[in-house]
Amino acid sequence: MAAGPPEPVEGTIAELEERLRRHPPERYPVQHATDCFHLGLVLTDAGRAQEAETQLDRAVALFDPDGLRLEHAKALNALGAARRVGGRPAAAADAFARAAAGFAACDARAEEGAAHFNLGLVAGDLGDDARAAASFRRARELFEEAGATAQVAACARELGRTALAAGELDEAQAALRDAVDLAARTGDQAGRGAAANALGLSLLAAGRPDDAVGALRDAVAAHPRSVRPDAYAMAQSNLALAYEQGGRSPRARFAARHAIAAAAEPVRAQAAAILDRLGGGPGDVLLVLDEEPHERWPALVREEVARWAELELLARREAAGAWIDGQLARPDASAGLAEAWVGALLELPPEALRDVVAATVTALRAREPDARGRFRDQVSSAAARFHVPQLMRLRDTFNAIAAQLGEEAAWG
Repeated sequence: MAAGPPEPVEGTIAELEERLRRHPPERYPVQHATDCFHLGLVLTDAGRAQEAETQLDRAVALFDPDGLRLEHAKALNALGAARRVGGRPAAAADAFARAAAGFAACDARAEEGAAHFNLGLVAGDLGDDARAAASFRRARELFEEAGATAQVAACARELGRTALAAGELDEAQAALRDAVDLAARTGDQAGRGAAANALGLSLLAAGRPDDAVGALRDAVAAHPRSVRPDAYAMAQSNLALAYEQGGRSPRARFAARHAIAAAAEPVRAQAAAILDRLGGGPGDVLLVLDEEPHERWPALVREEVARWAELELLARREAAGAWIDGQLARPDASAGLAEAWVGALLELPPEALRDVVAATVTALRAREPDARGRFRDQVSSAAARFHVPQLMRLRDTFNAIAAQLGEEAAWG
């Protein structure tokens, strides 16, 4: 049995239903319409679209379109939202168009902009790109007049997406660049990431993979995996595609692996297809770091080591072994690499830390004694740069794992 809405929502619904009973429409038409309006909003948010539509239809009918023009338009806009949630985009479009006309008659610029924005969304649902684009352009004009920067950014983003779907790449790129800048200005990281991802796709469609890389890296940065994993995975998968088209195979594989680690289908399928085409072993992170400035190393290594913790045992050992070999093969960079790696280990949760350390110690056993000693020394020197409690935690973890494997406790 599917779970119902959270208990506080049910309580709000019950309270509004009681208010409806206390305000019968024949005696309190305006109050009853207001209660219907609020109940409809709550039901829509709870996913109960059919019930919401019933309440909002009543509100529309009871709010006099002449005497209560603004309230009537608000009810129409909410009715459109309920119809869209209920999978009735054509009916939703009719409600949004009527709402926009009502707001225009009231000179309610921001509200009219919202109705046109919603109309653009359902026009897109219906496959009417021309109407969607026109609606988003009008919504943007109205929000600009109202000084609503966040809403202007959303309009630019949706206009860009619509233009991209229609193959209008120049318009798409202009709108999406605006959307990225405006979202950044208002601190809307989710909006910035969505716009940057679409911008990257438009640049890929235009045959400009190097430019697409910049936009898609921005999208990845705006979507931390711990906050928006699905959006992060999509941006990483698209970034892998851009790197592949630009002939940068190690970076493409690196991005594709991180997409797969966080993604559900079909994003996972796209990333997996890239890996199938490009092949390669697990050591791409070192090849990526070779091209990156040192200040970028900690973030990239932290991301990579966190991915290791989620791998199957053998894959984790293979990744750790590739890191060991890569670090030792770069004597001029080994200190910086070891420091970035140790810093990444220290940010792992305890269980993940033990798993990665165990994989590293196990992989190290297969190396020559000289290599084992050099790697341990590099890690110990790097760990000494951190605070004593962190140093002790890492040293104790390494030595405990080594003891479990029958090795001498020679870390730190």
